[in-house]
Amino acid sequence: MDAPNKNIALVCPGGPISPDLAKELGEIAADHCGNGVILHFHPQCFLKAGHFAGTDAERSAAFLDVANDPKFDAVWFARGGYGAGRLDDNVYASLNDAARLKTYLGYSDAGVILARLDALGVGMPVHGPMATDLVRVDGHAAMRRALDFLVSGKADGIEPAAARARCVAFNITVLAHFIGLDWAPDFSGRIVMLEDVGEYLYRTDRAMQSILLNPKMKNAAGVMLGRISDIPENDRPFGADAVDITRYWCERAGIAYLGRADIGHDSDNKIVPFFGDGDIDPDAANNIVQFSRRPQS
Repeated sequence: MDAPNKNIALVCPGGPISPDLAKELGEIAADHCGNGVILHFHPQCFLKAGHFAGTDAERSAAFLDVANDPKFDAVWFARGGYGAGRLDDNVYASLNDAARLKTYLGYSDAGVILARLDALGVGMPVHGPMATDLVRVDGHAAMRRALDFLVSGKADGIEPAAARARCVAFNITVLAHFIGLDWAPDFSGRIVMLEDVGEYLYRTDRAMQSILLNPKMKNAAGVMLGRISDIPENDRPFGADAVDITRYWCERAGIAYLGRADIGHDSDNKIVPFFGDGDIDPDAANNIVQFSRRPQS
C-alpha cells in the first residue's frame, strides 16, 4: 500500500454491538497502535430493529456512507450474524472511487459483502477477525492481529497459504446460499478456503454439494478446509467427518483438495486477503504485504 491505514470505520451489516464493546476495542487500539489508528464507530452500530442493527435502509446507508467517505482508509465490519445479504443492491452500484481504494475486513455473514466487492473489483476484501471476536477466549490477540494488518499491512497474521497464492475465504453455509446468485464471483484460478460453526455434518455435506458442484467453482485452483467447530450431535452418526465430506465433494467435482486452512469462528482465525491480479509482491521488505486496487475507468 502507498500509506498505512489509520482511519478505520466500523459498521454492522447484521446485528448490533454494544457501546461497552466499542469502548473496550477503542482502548485496545489506542494501547496497541498509539496514535497510529483512529476507530470511527458509525452510530448505526448501536441501532436495534428486531434481529438487526437498524433497518435494511439504515444498514445500507451506513455502509455506503463509510465506503464512499475518502477520510476512511478501511471499513471494518464489527459483527456478523445474518443481515449483510439484505443490503440494498443499489449500494454496490453507488460505490465511488474512494470506495475502490479501501480495505474491507470481516468474515462469516459479512462474506456476502466481501464477495460482492470482489466480483466488482472494488477495494481489497479481506476475511479476518471482527470486533465481536473480542469476547472470545484470547479475543485480544484477534484484535491485535486485525489492527496490525489494517494499520500497517503486516503479513504476520495472514494465513500462510494466502500469503503465497491467490485465495478467498468464506463461511460454508453463507457461501452455499449465495454462490448460485448472478452477482457471485467466479473462483477460477483461486484457492477457496472454507470454514463453519454450529452445523450438523449432514448440513455441511449438503452445503458442500451446492458449493463444489456450482459452475463458478469449476476452475478453482483448489479447496482448503478451515475449522468446523461446535458441531451438534445428530440422532445418529453421519459416518464421515468434515475432511471426509470435503474430499468426497472435491473428488466428485474434479477440484483439488489442498489440505487444512488456519481459519474459523474463533480467535485464531487468520487473515485472508482476496488479492487481485498483480497484488502480491513476494519481495516486499519487512514482511509487509503491498497491495492496491485501482479505480475502474
